[in-house]
Amino acid sequence: MTPEQIAEVRPRLVDFAAEMLGDLPRKDQRAAGELYARGLLTDGRRKSMQPMAARLGMDHQRLQQFITSSTWDYVPVRRNVAQWFAASQPVEALVVDDTGFPKDGNASPCVARQYSGTLGKIGNCQVAVSVHLVNEQASCAADWWLFCPESWDDQALDDPAAAARAARQRERAGLPDEIRHTEKWRLALQMIEEMTGPDGWALAGQITAAGGARPVVVSDAGYGDNALFREELTTAGWRYVVAVKGTASAYPGQAVPQPRPYGGRGQPPKPAYPHPPANLRQLAIASAGQIQPVTWRQGTKATRGNPTAAMTSHFLAIRVRPSGRHTARQADRSFPACWLLAEWPPHAGEPADYWLSTLPDDTPLAELVRLAKIRWRIEHDYRELKTGLGLSHFEGRSYTGWHRHVTLAALAQAFCTLLRTDPKAPAPG
Repeated sequence: MTPEQIAEVRPRLVDFAAEMLGDLPRKDQRAAGELYARGLLTDGRRKSMQPMAARLGMDHQRLQQFITSSTWDYVPVRRNVAQWFAASQPVEALVVDDTGFPKDGNASPCVARQYSGTLGKIGNCQVAVSVHLVNEQASCAADWWLFCPESWDDQALDDPAAAARAARQRERAGLPDEIRHTEKWRLALQMIEEMTGPDGWALAGQITAAGGARPVVVSDAGYGDNALFREELTTAGWRYVVAVKGTASAYPGQAVPQPRPYGGRGQPPKPAYPHPPANLRQLAIASAGQIQPVTWRQGTKATRGNPTAAMTSHFLAIRVRPSGRHTARQADRSFPACWLLAEWPPHAGEPADYWLSTLPDDTPLAELVRLAKIRWRIEHDYRELKTGLGLSHFEGRSYTGWHRHVTLAALAQAFCTLLRTDPKAPAPG
């Protein structure tokens, strides 16, 4: 936003920031939080502290002290932003993802050579897991946890020299002792519990109390391919629509275990499927006759051939029973049935993408497709947060500072959402 636009919406920003930062104990902290958010919202190539301070006409040390050494907790701010969004917008999905932050050196908290989907390769970077509150019109980057690589966990390293190096890194970056190497999918489950559980932010109760349905968990294949992740979601009562690879094994939906012959000695053998499982690709191809065209939303790029910018492709949905050692069986020894959704673009020889879903068995195909594709909203989040609001511009070396910075970036994005969804307000560019 230009300085003139900022000046026009400043009174609303002050009020919004006061509401979101209301748990900060001191008035000067709340003022500094509004100032930092204003710096993130103001146009500029870099949103690190010195360039922001220069544009705001102030000493950058005030921003630095607020982010790195002032005593305030960023978690209540995230909770306030999430609860504000859930009170003002329907929440149809909790979208789980992660994003990378390329770095040149080794001093940033939790930086390591690791795979980043943002880079599409292994590189020197930080990786953060995020959970977003999403509907078709708006989204909120509600919670962020920095992933701690094994090389930053001295308790996970057998080599004494590597462990000592990790301990020094942790001390310099100020990592709390409880932050240890944990798989990203486990972090995501912990974040969902923090956000929705009654002992955390209680978003699930807030959403259902207002008349909304319990949101669906959505993820890409980096999470959806993990059977333990899917099992834990089901155990916690969450329905999901998650991307998977076509190589995952499954039985057809109508397959059932059969009794096996009993010779009369020992324990009777348990029922078993008479044939080995296929994979999702094979099951989808065998059901090619069920392909249907589906339009799931209107895009923004109209063409002569598509004047309404309709987002359309071909899909099929069949019932399958994913199998594997991490998939719990039912009492009759069968694997639970769920939806397999496959996108099969016109003129393609086979499906291009696959999803598994535990939505009810009477869910319309169009609804399965819409929720599978709703991840597009968080691509908007990342683009706006990284290119417009400085999410990836933090240059500090503090673990707490990083989380404070991304929290205020999320607050700034929520303010943009407020302006976009209020016809009385000038929308940000």
